[in-house]
Amino acid sequence: MSQGAGDIKRRIKSVKSTNKITKAMELVSAAKMRKAVNKVLATRTYADLTWELILHLLKKVDIKHHPLFRENNPASTGVKNVAVILIGTNRGLCGSFNNQLARKVVASIQLHHPETVSTDIITMGTKVRDEARRMKLNLIADFPKNDITQDSNVVRPIVNLIFKDFVNQKYDKVFVAYTDFMSSLRQIPHVKQLLPFSTEIDERLGHIIHEKEVSQKADLNKISEFIFEPNQAEILNNFLPRLLEVQLYQTVLESEASEHSSRMFAMRNASDAAQEMVSSLTLVYNQARQANITAEIAEISAGASAAV
Repeated sequence: MSQGAGDIKRRIKSVKSTNKITKAMELVSAAKMRKAVNKVLATRTYADLTWELILHLLKKVDIKHHPLFRENNPASTGVKNVAVILIGTNRGLCGSFNNQLARKVVASIQLHHPETVSTDIITMGTKVRDEARRMKLNLIADFPKNDITQDSNVVRPIVNLIFKDFVNQKYDKVFVAYTDFMSSLRQIPHVKQLLPFSTEIDERLGHIIHEKEVSQKADLNKISEFIFEPNQAEILNNFLPRLLEVQLYQTVLESEASEHSSRMFAMRNASDAAQEMVSSLTLVYNQARQANITAEIAEISAGASAAV
């Protein structure tokens, strides 16, 4: 066998080994995606209702009673300083997941708040942190992230940080950027305003609410007023940070379901590409092998003719 055919055979073996790895990673990502999707669906309705409750409170409560309701700067002065929380991934091999998210943040700030002077970035996930650094964004903090987040305690340090900075008027607005899980085939980068609470911002986390979910939702518009005990200030001081935590926790769950779905399809595409490459290399190998056999037969025939 010639050197060329031998090289092709070794390459076929290498691609087959890679195919086994990508196939295994696809199965692992599929298992993680199922767990993440179950967690998203279990908490999504609750997160929606808490967000609607915040927006309903804005109509019933004087916004001067709590700093999370107030704009730090009048509308005439514009939004000068903002913070964005980027919910990304710890691992790669999920396509352009983190790159698309970072680009969405830059585009959204430039489009909606072109007068912004400073944009501070808070990341959750090592890969999105590296992407923020590569794009030379102003990274001020990075928090650890798990493959599957178990409870909202993970996001509490971030909530405490942004709550303190916003109340101290360090930021005019605080956003969270994450990838919204629509389905296993569709995930959309989304930027959501967290602070200040305002009726002008989107009511949900950007996902599609199906008819079944709509029928299960409570009609908060039927509530004519809220009764606060022991007093309004104490209730809001304890209640609003908790609602903020719920919203941020839900964005993490949405992002994780999107991440594992994206990685599963990335590995599936890699497996399909590897199989196609094996087929192509096998064809080339067979052609080279056939050419070698033909050449050897021709040499034998020539030698036999010369002997006669």
